[in-house]
Amino acid sequence: MSDDNQIFIPPSFFAVYSDARQRLSEPIGVVRERYEICEDLASHLVGHAQIQHHTEVPVESEILRRIHAGLATPESGVSPAEAEWIVQRLAELLGWPGPEPTPAPAPAGE
Repeated sequence: MSDDNQIFIPPSFFAVYSDARQRLSEPIGVVRERYEICEDLASHLVGHAQIQHHTEVPVESEILRRIHAGLATPESGVSPAEAEWIVQRLAELLGWPGPEPTPAPAPAGE
């Protein structure tokens, strides 16, 4: 068994790449690679968020909102679903309340 197969991917991340029937939309190798990137990014952002909290923005939810806004841009290299997961994971790592979920866009014509 390779080391790659020993990485635990939490169900919350599998949900990013699963359809309504719980089937993966990408090969497991891709999901594993994306998980490692997203987990590393969340861990890397801990220090940034702590500095913001202690110097410029004392409101935790505002820090998470700003980080999510940055990750939601195409230039960030992560998908919108990954951006949401990263910010949720960041909140967990910091021990902060999680961000409010982003509402789904309303269907056209409503």
